[in-house]
Formats: sequence, structure tokens, C-alpha cells
Amino acid sequence: MNKTLISTCLLALVGTPAIAHKVEVVGDVAGTWHIEPNHNPRVGVPARTWVALTRQGGALVPLSQANCQMAVYAKPRRSGDQPILRPTLRAIAAERYQGIPGADITFPKVGLYQLQLSCTPKTKGSFQPFQMQYDVTVAQ
Repeated sequence: MNKTLISTCLLALVGTPAIAHKVEVVGDVAGTWHIEPNHNPRVGVPARTWVALTRQGGALVPLSQANCQMAVYAKPRRSGDQPILRPTLRAIAAERYQGIPGADITFPKVGLYQLQLSCTPKTKGSFQPFQMQYDVTVAQ
């Protein structure tokens, strides 16, 4: 293998922060979830939460093209449970994404939670309606 190529790859890896995101694919849309800071929200501290939505092929689905709602459930979650929070979504810029759904969530206590994002297209047929979930542990 070419030494220049190896050196370039190593430099790229060293210069890239280690950021882990959860990606979920539902129908024809993928959602990349992130909670700041570093997927480790704390009780009583607003955690910026966002989901970058993309269509197959990588085209972004901005909040301006979707009717989305977010709900937060305590876990374990049973059928019929009501959300403990319904954060207001707004279009935000995060990393390389512009206009994606985001919200500040303040978790009330230590424990396990499930975030649920439900979206329908504003323009019929632009994507299939979907619902995706993200599980998170909240610490002290």
C-alpha cells in the first residue's frame, strides 16, 4: 500500500473527533440521533437533542419539509403509557446539518428514557410517515 495514502488516512483519523451517533433506518428515511454532551445527559441540565433525517442517497429532510413531534417516555415503557415530556422541536444547525429537528430536553430524574420521533411529510409522497426511537440513560 502507498505510504502517502496510509499517512493521509492516519492524519485524518487523528484529526477527527470520536463522536458516536445512533443511526436508525425506518422505511425510506434514516435518522442520526445525538444528545449533547456526548450522549450523556444529566438530570436537571438541558440536553440539546437532535436527529438528522436523510433519505436514501443522503438527501437531507429538513424540519421545514416534515411535520414532526417528539415525545419522551420513562422506561420501562408499557403499552398505553403517556409521555412525561413533549419537547418543542425547532429547526437547528448541528455539525454539518442545517434545519434538522432539535430540542432542548431537561430530564427530571436519573434513569432510563425512550425518545420517540414521529414525522409525516408536508408534501404528500416525499417520504413515508415514520416513527423512530432512541433509548438514553440519564445520570446525576
